[in-house]
Amino acid sequence: MNPQLATSLAEAVSALSIEDFQAFQADLLGHMVQKTPGVAGGHACIRNTRIAVWTLISLAQQGLDETALIRNFPGLTPFDLLAARVYYQTHPGEIDTLMASHHSEEAWDAV
Repeated sequence: MNPQLATSLAEAVSALSIEDFQAFQADLLGHMVQKTPGVAGGHACIRNTRIAVWTLISLAQQGLDETALIRNFPGLTPFDLLAARVYYQTHPGEIDTLMASHHSEEAWDAV
């Protein structure tokens, strides 16, 4: 990334009013999770990766902390993990269903 562009963006964001900053944060978080047909089954993924939100939430619920998740998924940042948590908070039924489906498939494979 262009360092000058990053600095300009940071300056513009820091100059926003509190209301505009809150709107910017919400909009940015909304762009961090994407559903793309044909990618990861069309499920919600972080940015332009193939890393599904349900996978990150499932691993976190199994005890992996933020450091371990970032270590295991080197392309992710702490902000990506925040976006996954926010997505889960607003779409718990979707993510819980995907996790339950995946866990039931694992149980079936173990038989």
